Amino acid sequence: MPPPGGTAFFCACRRTGGAAHFEPMSERKSIFLVGPMGAGKTTIGRQLARNLRMEFRDADQEIECRTGAAISLIFDVEGETGFRARERTVIDQLTRQSGIVLATGGGAVLESENRAHLCSRGRVVYLATSVEQQLQRTARDRHRPLLQTEDPRARLEQLMAIREPLYRAVADLSITTDGRSVRSVVKEIVRGLDRAG
Repeated sequence: MPPPGGTAFFCACRRTGGAAHFEPMSERKSIFLVGPMGAGKTTIGRQLARNLRMEFRDADQEIECRTGAAISLIFDVEGETGFRARERTVIDQLTRQSGIVLATGGGAVLESENRAHLCSRGRVVYLATSVEQQLQRTARDRHRPLLQTEDPRARLEQLMAIREPLYRAVADLSITTDGRSVRSVVKEIVRGLDRAG
């Protein structure tokens, strides 16, 4: 795996003739989605981007693209500290882009540098969900390193206690996703951001 920050500025897993494909930046303000695993950030983010005709980016997918390795393998080889270093680089670079919808990883808000970039460079939407909903949505997912434990519920509760205050601290808009369709959540985000200006 290449060292953190040692790859092209913009990957997004798209190549043209073997080289990274760069696109002109829009002047539209970006939207950054934060929240715990299983909140629906990637699924909702893709639909939101389509509705608003914006580019969609996923921070975890960007890390995997740049390293050529799954998040779980990065955790195994470099530990959480190594992963967070890579995540900081990606968050810094992607939040500099205008006119994107960015889905961040559940732990991105742990780093004060990430929180500062998210707050200052776009509008932040917190997608909230219950631990029960997280358990249902991640039950069959074996690619979540932090859930490889005998008691996933206890682990999720522990993570929520630490991270939820941080999600709320950076959020311009908070929306609960439990038991809701992607379409209804996207509509509420659009309405909420319109009201907020």
